[in-house]
Amino acid sequence: MTDPKTERFPPPLADLLGKLSSRRVSPDVALDPVFHLRYEAYRRENFIPVNQEEICVDDLDETPNGMTFGIYVEDRLVSSIRVHLLTAEQRASPSMKVFPDILGPMLDKGMTFIDPSRFTIDRDATLALPALPFLTLRITTMATEYWNVDYTLSVVRPEHGAFYRRVFTAEKIGELRHYPGLDFDVELFRSRYQSVRGRVGQRFPIFKSTPEERKALFGPRPADDPFPHVRPTAIEADMAELQTGD
Repeated sequence: MTDPKTERFPPPLADLLGKLSSRRVSPDVALDPVFHLRYEAYRRENFIPVNQEEICVDDLDETPNGMTFGIYVEDRLVSSIRVHLLTAEQRASPSMKVFPDILGPMLDKGMTFIDPSRFTIDRDATLALPALPFLTLRITTMATEYWNVDYTLSVVRPEHGAFYRRVFTAEKIGELRHYPGLDFDVELFRSRYQSVRGRVGQRFPIFKSTPEERKALFGPRPADDPFPHVRPTAIEADMAELQTGD
């Protein structure tokens, strides 16, 4: 009899999940390795100019509605991503810098969004860990569930749009525009993740998570342990759903 756990999480992936953790970056630590990883990724493509500090930060790293996360394998930083909770009251985000005329009216109507950005991966880790882009984007799907927003946004280069269409059933709502401070143009996509969650989870169970994991990443933290390493719960969440039939 086939083991559903092994079938949906092959041993190499299950082993990787056992070594993985995510950690929210303190906004007060400008020299966190996450910002150097970000710098190296953008410099590799000549998207930003050289700077002496060899870090990549911007004004949106310090906004109260934004959080940056590092992804680690056995405590080695391998990728990072930033998310902003975009609401009528909190309108600072990357997408709003480029597409305010499109998103502003939606915010006026009370819509809410998760706006991910600064999605960067260590070059060597990319080659060794093919699942790493999905594991990094788990932060986005978990944020979408935690705050129960209307849409998840994606401000991406045109060549990446097909990925978001295929994985998240994203639709393009903003044509090609320049992103300030970066040497490339972007398009705007949105996906109603809550509506396609079941379908996405069936195809990619790696995106699943427990409420406890989401709370540990996005919820308030005690002063004595504000930025812990949080282990992924995709396997536990998937097995629980299979048992309950959700």
